[in-house]
Amino acid sequence: MSEPQQQWTETIESSHSLFDLRLAEVWRYKDLVYMFVKRDFVSGFKQTILGPIWFFINPILTTVVYLVIFGKIANLSTDGVPKILFYLAGVTLWNYFSASLTGTSNVFNTNANIFGKVYFPRLVIPLTVVISNLMRFGVQFLLFLGVFFYYFFKGDIQPNLWILATPFLIFLMGAFALGVGMIFTSLTTKYRDLQMLLAFGVSLFMYATPVVYPLSALSGIWKQIAIYNPLTGIFECFKYGWLGSGDFSPMILFISSVSIFVLLAIGTIIFNKVEKSFMDTV
Repeated sequence: MSEPQQQWTETIESSHSLFDLRLAEVWRYKDLVYMFVKRDFVSGFKQTILGPIWFFINPILTTVVYLVIFGKIANLSTDGVPKILFYLAGVTLWNYFSASLTGTSNVFNTNANIFGKVYFPRLVIPLTVVISNLMRFGVQFLLFLGVFFYYFFKGDIQPNLWILATPFLIFLMGAFALGVGMIFTSLTTKYRDLQMLLAFGVSLFMYATPVVYPLSALSGIWKQIAIYNPLTGIFECFKYGWLGSGDFSPMILFISSVSIFVLLAIGTIIFNKVEKSFMDTV
């Protein structure tokens, strides 16, 4: 009597398309994503006195510093928007992007011990970073809403229907951080210096993005360069929709969207290529 043929429930192979994100496989591991998100949330505030209150302290203190330096001393324009609300809007968005980018940019190095012991879709980790920071963004966004409604009922701002684009803008920021982060985490498996370069570059990149100033404050070639910054369309659309002012046009957001999806595709290709052999170099 012949033995029944075995049916495998899981096949692990390295020969897959570079463009294949294997999202169906990631979805099967959604419980693992939840566990990693919970781990990041708990470990981030373990053995701290104030705990999640730091979610509010960080944007408040940063906004106060920007108010003094850029609002009082440098006296930069905010397009007539109350300075506190203007800076808080920029800080809330920037905190999400910078935290997601720096977190995804070191995925291979910080998780090498896990990757070397058990199999799961490697994309789970960078997605976890983006989702974890999305939770933190949600808490800080509540702070922004509180200040927003204060000035809204005072009649100092006039929002418009572009606020409906907010989920798409958040998605674009997460995709941008994911794409660039996957590129850097792939390269840092061989070139660790890039990690320090990225930390420095993110700080400089903030000043190339309309976080503490509006796009209308720029002119000439500087404005043209800023328009091709993938984050410019996102920040300008967000501020235009919620604060009712700014130098925004749908074309700027279109340029941002195309640039981000291209970078995400490039990041996916590089990530899928490096994940097959990164354990040999980490």
